[in-house]
Amino acid sequence: MSHLPIPSTLIALEEALSRPTEYVVEAMTQLEGDLLILGAGGKMGPSLSVMARRASDMAGVKRRVMAASRFSSAEACNYLTEKGVEVFPCDFMKRDALQDLPDAANIVYMAGMKFGATQQIGRTWAINAWLPGEVCTRFPNSRIAIFSTGNIYGLAPAANGGSKEEDVPNPQGEYAMSALGRERVFEHFSIEQNMPQSIIRLNYACDLRYGVLVDIACKMREGRPVSLEMGFLNTIWQGDANAQALASLVHAVTPPLVLNVTGSRTLRVREVAERFGQILGKTPVFEGTEATDALLSNNSRSVSLFGPPKVDEEQLIEWVATWLLQGGPLLNKPTHFESRDGKF
Repeated sequence: MSHLPIPSTLIALEEALSRPTEYVVEAMTQLEGDLLILGAGGKMGPSLSVMARRASDMAGVKRRVMAASRFSSAEACNYLTEKGVEVFPCDFMKRDALQDLPDAANIVYMAGMKFGATQQIGRTWAINAWLPGEVCTRFPNSRIAIFSTGNIYGLAPAANGGSKEEDVPNPQGEYAMSALGRERVFEHFSIEQNMPQSIIRLNYACDLRYGVLVDIACKMREGRPVSLEMGFLNTIWQGDANAQALASLVHAVTPPLVLNVTGSRTLRVREVAERFGQILGKTPVFEGTEATDALLSNNSRSVSLFGPPKVDEEQLIEWVATWLLQGGPLLNKPTHFESRDGKF
C-alpha cells in the first residue's frame, strides 16, 4: 500500500488531484507544442488541466496549456486562471465555435454526455458521436487523447478479471452505444488523416467528493441500503486517471491505442460496504441479489506503460471515509453505477 498523506482540506485535495507523477513530467518533456483540453469544465477537467500545467513547468518546457468548455462555474474558470491555465469559454455545439479556438499540437478530448442520456437521446448522440468528427476536421494535425468509458464492453463475469482492450464491445443502452460511436468516429479520422490518438476507457475515477466509493460510503453513513445488483466494481484515484490520460499522449498512434484506465483490483461491493462500516461505525444494510457479472475492466496494459496506480484501492477507501468523517464537501453527483441496463 502507498503511504501518501490524506488530503484534509479542499486546497490539499486539489493539490493532490493535480500533482504530476514522474512519468507525466517525462511525457511533458517529450511532447512538442501547446496543449488544449476540450471539455475541461467537468469533474476531472480542472485538475487534469492544472496537472498538465504543473508537469510542463516541472519539465522546463514552455507551452500554452489551454482549457475550453462552457464553464457553467465561474469558480472553475478562476481556479484555472490562477494556476496558469488559459481559459476559453466555448459551447462546442454552436456553429463555428471550434474555429475560434487556438490551434494546438496536443489535445485531450473530455467532452461527452452521460447523465440524462436516456431523456435526451438525440443530443447524447450528437455530443458523443457527431462532435468528434467536427473536432478532427478542425484540428487535423493534432495528437489527441480521447476520454471514453468501460461501459462500451457491457457486463463481464467478475471471475474473469474484467474486459480487455481487444474484447469485442457489447454496449448496453444509448449512452454506451453513443460512446462506442465516439470511438469509431475518432478511429476513422485517425486512419483517414494519420492522426495519432489514444483512447482512454475509464472505469470510475474517484475524487473524495464523488465517485462509486463515495456513493457507497454516503449510503453507509446515512443508513440507506446498499444495492448488490451490481456486485463488483473497479475504481481509480482521479489523480492517477489524470496522469495516465496525459501521459498516453506520447503513446498515441494510428489506428488509436486503446487503454483501460482503472484500478488493479476487482472490488466486491459487499466487502467495500463492510469496510466502510468498520471505519464509519455503521452496520451495512443490503438490498438486491448479487449478480456474477458487472462492468469491469482489466488494466494490465496501462500498468505495463505507467506502473500500478499510486493510490491503491484500500488507501482510497480510507481516504473517502476520513473525508466524510471530517465533514469534507461533496459534489452530490451520484455515479448511478448500480444501473445494469445502461440507462443513465
